[in-house]
Amino acid sequence: MGATLIVRTLGFLFCGTLLSFVYGLVDADDVLTKEEQIYLLFNAKRKCERAIKSKHKTSEGSCLPEWDGILCWPEGVPGKMVSTSCPEYIYDFNHKGHAYRRCDLNGTWELASHNNKTWANYSECAKFFPHYNQNQEREVFDRLYLIYTVGYSISLGSLMVATVILGYFRRLHCTRNYIHMHLFLSFMLRAISIFVKDVVLYSGSALQEMERITVEDLKSITEAPPANKTQFIGCKVAVTLFLYFLATNYYWILVEGLYLHSLIFMTFFSDRKYLWGFTLIGWGVPAMFVTIWASVRATLADTECWDLSAGNLKWIVQIPILTAIVVNFLLFLNIIRVLATKLRETNAGRCDTRQQYRKLLKSTLVLMPLFGVHYIVFMAMPYTEVSGVLWQIQMHYEMLFNSVQGFFVAIIYCFCNGEVQAEIKKAWNRRTLALDFKRKARSGSNTYSYGPMVSHTSVTNVTARGPLALHLTNRLGHVTTNGHRNLPGYIKNGSVSENSIPSSGHELHIQEEEPSKTFQMEKTIQVVEEERETVM
Repeated sequence: MGATLIVRTLGFLFCGTLLSFVYGLVDADDVLTKEEQIYLLFNAKRKCERAIKSKHKTSEGSCLPEWDGILCWPEGVPGKMVSTSCPEYIYDFNHKGHAYRRCDLNGTWELASHNNKTWANYSECAKFFPHYNQNQEREVFDRLYLIYTVGYSISLGSLMVATVILGYFRRLHCTRNYIHMHLFLSFMLRAISIFVKDVVLYSGSALQEMERITVEDLKSITEAPPANKTQFIGCKVAVTLFLYFLATNYYWILVEGLYLHSLIFMTFFSDRKYLWGFTLIGWGVPAMFVTIWASVRATLADTECWDLSAGNLKWIVQIPILTAIVVNFLLFLNIIRVLATKLRETNAGRCDTRQQYRKLLKSTLVLMPLFGVHYIVFMAMPYTEVSGVLWQIQMHYEMLFNSVQGFFVAIIYCFCNGEVQAEIKKAWNRRTLALDFKRKARSGSNTYSYGPMVSHTSVTNVTARGPLALHLTNRLGHVTTNGHRNLPGYIKNGSVSENSIPSSGHELHIQEEEPSKTFQMEKTIQVVEEERETVM
């Protein structure tokens, strides 16, 4: 009952998270990211420029309509104050307020005396702008950058070693490990693409990462001279590859879940038959929706570098990724449910309840990083203000777990795998033996050792005329040619004796297998045991 209660609790938590996610989709525009804000601002700028061009005539002596970086100002009457509503596309503005400008009598907009720029009063619009400590926020961003840089570097190094190990030993070449190697590769490409994206985007040619935008920032962004689109090709390629490798990583985690689920619930499962299908899911499906996103982005929202969210276009990529996360979590819950049931049925009366819970807990902890369960925690959380405690908790959690997930996957699937450890131990023993043999041969020693068995040889005659003669000596005493002669009941090969006949007919038969139901119970535990191997 206790194990079932744990699984039900996880299910209720998932349902709550899923409802929160749906609510987040409905109110997706309640909170705007910086990227979405800038995209809306550029759209407003283009609309304003088109409206100004379409207006053929203006009154003589009046102030001309223009875009000041934030607002599209209408034509001004000389000597009058011009007011316009605060734009709704600026999220933090007071949308009930107004911005003001003054048109001089000579038909020009009034200039501010301290900087010789056009004067405008945005105090009503900007009264909701929160005060914040920019140095403190920069410290938060620097800390987050350090966390995920170190985490992805550790994961990248460990995954490279794990991939080399699985590819080097022929005995480890099987469908299960092929899938593991694809997963390792997706984690490595994800880390590399993040490093490349950071270098390309924040090298000075693109916008610097700042979550807060002041009125001056908005003006400086939109008033910048139009850039040549060709200079952003490298940035667009880097962002597109980053999104693709990010998506492939999520889908190869899904493939791992599908593979383990198939091993447990399919009686006749052909590994090689489904390997190509898994490969298409892991690499092909992300290529489809990322290509669609890139095509739509290039057609409808080709604004500078594609790191900007471009409104609802982001859901072309995010919805398939969120679907993979949800499906994988459902597979995780189902496997844990079946595992808890089988543990209770097979171990009934043979071990205490604490031991069952301990086994279930270990299996759950091992499967959590493999299934990416940590993605569910903040999946539906919208971006809030940077100075908020909840935002900082969310970002530190995501940066830490996302960056080191590859490291834990390499440990569980490779370094703690019993088969891998056995192959490494064999290779090490062979290498040690070969080096020891060469060293002893060069030094002219007469003692060679191989594991627990020791043989002593003395070189008695080495000449150019005849072969090498080796005479065996035994310092421990005489050894018989066949030590089995002294054992009771020893029968020489080819002879028959009554002692060689089994005492009962029971020894001539193999013990019958348990009923198929019991075998099916054992299968689930055996599959999960193989996945966590020595971690238990």
